[in-house]
Amino acid sequence: MSQVHYPLEHGADATGTDTILFLHGGNVASWSWQAQVEGMPGRHLLTPDLPGFGDRSGEDWLSLGQAADDVAGIIAAHARGGRAHLVGLSLGGLVATHVMARHPGLLRSCLVSGVPLTGVHGTVRFLNTLQLPLWNRPWYWRAQAKAFGLPADAVDLFVEHGLSLRADNARRMFADVNRGGAPEGLGNYHGPLLAVAGERESRIVRDSFPLLVTHLPQTRTWIAPGMHHVWSIENVELFTRMVLGWVDASEVPARDPG
Repeated sequence: MSQVHYPLEHGADATGTDTILFLHGGNVASWSWQAQVEGMPGRHLLTPDLPGFGDRSGEDWLSLGQAADDVAGIIAAHARGGRAHLVGLSLGGLVATHVMARHPGLLRSCLVSGVPLTGVHGTVRFLNTLQLPLWNRPWYWRAQAKAFGLPADAVDLFVEHGLSLRADNARRMFADVNRGGAPEGLGNYHGPLLAVAGERESRIVRDSFPLLVTHLPQTRTWIAPGMHHVWSIENVELFTRMVLGWVDASEVPARDPG
């Protein structure tokens, strides 16, 4: 199987803009941000692979906190002025909450989407457990792609990357996600925060909004109309417009079904 390679830094020559760092979800890697990179010319962007994913699939996933410290090191080393706007999807959003808790001074703003901060329980948790024996089956990843509403031209890459993920890393990652809970020190972050849920993704994401607001009263929330979980790929234009509106003016898209 070929290895998917994707650069960390984009727009190194761009001037006059702050750095935006994107954190991918648990079934993808940095390549999943390609459409956003193409849609943000003239911006300085960072798209790292989290430990255990993409070019770092040989590394161990240890914990959300360890991943947050890893991201903090990337911001300190590569972001302009040593600070960044942080955008996290799914697992990346959970890592972002730990960055907010552990390294709040590194962030200019934060946007998280698809974050089950209260943990995963009941039927959804049971289904997560059932996934592990199927981890090396191509048909399983194709079924996942369909469930996420991914466009046809993204399916093959999604399957290829899914098959590169180690089951032991997935097991530890699922344990972190299932456990849930706000990280200690989350209230130390005082910058802007936008929390988003896709209208058609699991209700547990929307149900996590109150926990975020309890710790971070400045949180704004938005429901992405008609969207599934991995909607950065499902509706590239809307996701990109949302990110730019938030980063540039702390705005959310006008269309909100409530």
